[in-house]
Amino acid sequence: MKKKILFVCVENSNRSQMSEAFARIHGFDSVDAFSAGSKPSGKVNPKAIASMEKIGYDLTAHHSKSLDEIKSHAPFDVVVTMGCGDACPWMPASAFVDWQIPDPKELPPAGFDDVRNLIEKKVKELLKTL
Repeated sequence: MKKKILFVCVENSNRSQMSEAFARIHGFDSVDAFSAGSKPSGKVNPKAIASMEKIGYDLTAHHSKSLDEIKSHAPFDVVVTMGCGDACPWMPASAFVDWQIPDPKELPPAGFDDVRNLIEKKVKELLKTL
């Protein structure tokens, strides 16, 4: 049975989008990955798209969405929050994890790529625990 993971940040335009992508890349057929924002921006950041394109992943197929849009997929096996603190409402899940990952939206491309690489590392570590 596939494990369901939800990645949540404030805007659902950078960190949670990349996390969802890496869970799909590295989780293969064993994971259903979702992402959402507590206050979604309505778009995926072009810097996130460019950063993921560098490693061969097309993030243009993703869209920024609210928690309401994905709540029908609950309960989740794991909900991972990133920097939204109290702005991240509770979602039904077996486990909750908070990753302290800086918001890369104002970083130059090299800094953005560093955050992308950190996210990939943390997603791989998470997948090993499922």
